[in-house]
Amino acid sequence: MSGHTVVTGIGVIAPNGVGTEEFWAATLKGVSGIDRISRYDASGYPSPLAGEVSDFDAAGHLSSRLLPQTDRMTQMALAASDWALADAAVDPAALPEFGMGVVTASASGGFEFAQHELQKLWSKGPEHVSAYQSFAWFYAVNTGQISIRHGMRGPSGVLVTDQAGGLDALGHARRHVRKGTGLVVSGGVDASLSPWGLVSQITSGRLSRSADPERAYAPFDTSADGHVPGEGGAILVLESEASARDRGARIHGTIAGYGATFDPAPGSAREPGLRRAIELALADAELAALDVDVVFADAAGVRALDRIEAEALAAVFGPYTVPVTAPKTMTGRLYSGAASLDVAAALLAMRDGVVPPTLHVPDQAPDCPISLVQDTAREMTVRTALVIARGHGGFNAAVVLRAAPDGDRPGTP
Repeated sequence: MSGHTVVTGIGVIAPNGVGTEEFWAATLKGVSGIDRISRYDASGYPSPLAGEVSDFDAAGHLSSRLLPQTDRMTQMALAASDWALADAAVDPAALPEFGMGVVTASASGGFEFAQHELQKLWSKGPEHVSAYQSFAWFYAVNTGQISIRHGMRGPSGVLVTDQAGGLDALGHARRHVRKGTGLVVSGGVDASLSPWGLVSQITSGRLSRSADPERAYAPFDTSADGHVPGEGGAILVLESEASARDRGARIHGTIAGYGATFDPAPGSAREPGLRRAIELALADAELAALDVDVVFADAAGVRALDRIEAEALAAVFGPYTVPVTAPKTMTGRLYSGAASLDVAAALLAMRDGVVPPTLHVPDQAPDCPISLVQDTAREMTVRTALVIARGHGGFNAAVVLRAAPDGDRPGTP
């Protein structure tokens, strides 16, 4: 593992669990966080379901000064970054400020904050609009607020590639680590379930219109008609292996490979780019397809997109071979938070030797020749995992994760 980029901290906030261990316990039990939207009356919307984070109290994590400055998305990202740094046993105040960076992903920015301020503008007038609107809505606000909170002034950035963003952020963060930045906080957290955010997502045509939480999001199923949106995600702490070992850090695993591609224009006869992204990630990790123990799928929940993903996996691994799972069937698709949450789940699967299940796929489509881990968790050794993600507009990303040596893995003597 010499010279590799390792993960030393994980912070999770998800619809089925606030906190890493809470999320993981619920996920292994098949507990879903998908239900009817509760924060407002969504009965008039064609897609009334979502994966809401219902038990997060921002006031319990952030100061009263910070709360009015931040969108719900940022409040959750700040909490997750605190938890990730605590998990990594890192005190940012003790490290060089220019030796720490922040790279996050965002798909929509602070939509809920922006909606509230627009309502004030049109109902009360411009003098009632918060000055914080100038940045609280912005795609890069999570990066900025995490950086300010922890005094991290090293190389930083934001990736805006929809669902692929959680992997693209990690890939970019790994580049910074390789160039000498000692520690990078990275990942994605999104929260765009306000009425304005929901309407914007409905226009994509990819949201399920079902009102049944157990049938609305059924990726790779013959009945798949879209996905359920969700909020939350995961923040990770990345370090060089040398840095982690120098301070005696616990290592969750290694980001061994990363690949990203872009699909050809609609109507093109060229192959979609997902297969190429997977092959690039495997080549970057210097691994063969046979080395992969499990795949965490993108799981679009749209028949045509599910077929493309399954065909790519079958082409790389062979039909019905490597186990494939989509735990996001318990959370909904979290946009920039989805893939980073899958990375967290893959690292936990390595730690505990168990693969989380995919729910609600009773009739797997015959044109999706993959070996789904369905309904119940599967105990198995996981040393190498592939996480794949796609964003609306043609983004494809893949990350290969490798388990840490036994002496470095959480829970080992």
